[in-house]
Amino acid sequence: MAGRNDNRRGGRREEENDGFTDRLVHINRVAKTVKGGRNMSFAALVIVGDEKGQVGFGKGKAREVPEAIRKATEEAKKTMIRVPLREGRTLHHDVRGRHGAGKIMMRAAPPGTGVIAGGPMRAVLECLGIQDVVAKSIGTSNPYNMVRATFDGLKRMESPRTVAAKRGKKVADIVGRREDGASAPEAIELEA
Repeated sequence: MAGRNDNRRGGRREEENDGFTDRLVHINRVAKTVKGGRNMSFAALVIVGDEKGQVGFGKGKAREVPEAIRKATEEAKKTMIRVPLREGRTLHHDVRGRHGAGKIMMRAAPPGTGVIAGGPMRAVLECLGIQDVVAKSIGTSNPYNMVRATFDGLKRMESPRTVAAKRGKKVADIVGRREDGASAPEAIELEA
């Protein structure tokens, strides 16, 4: 049974071309019954990222697997989004994402934590370039909905700089400085 399941999902595929890393998340085989027999086609779900804050996803359908993957990769490169990262390794704040029955939660983590996430969410976060994050899928395990829910959460991510610009304040006012000059997150680490 494990061999069949690995075959359906397509396993992992990583490739580097023109600075982008692409990961094959899921392959679905679809059979259409027609007069002469069955027509087989394949649907692929691919994540593409530069591991520096840009990531996108795409799906492609074709009669052959390589063609479906190629179409999905092209779509993923067209739909890339930029996500602000704190120190280039983690999220700025905790965030929730939702798409249909897919619900996810992502939390910023201290250095050395690693990527604690499962399945399609892990592929998205690794292609994005996040090194420390704790994530949990609460809803469905459907890879399409999990990826879309992850992207919904990532689109809600804001850096203190963008929040300060929207409010017309300084970054120090948003982050919160203490009397001794340490910012709020640093103060918590010093007290612990």
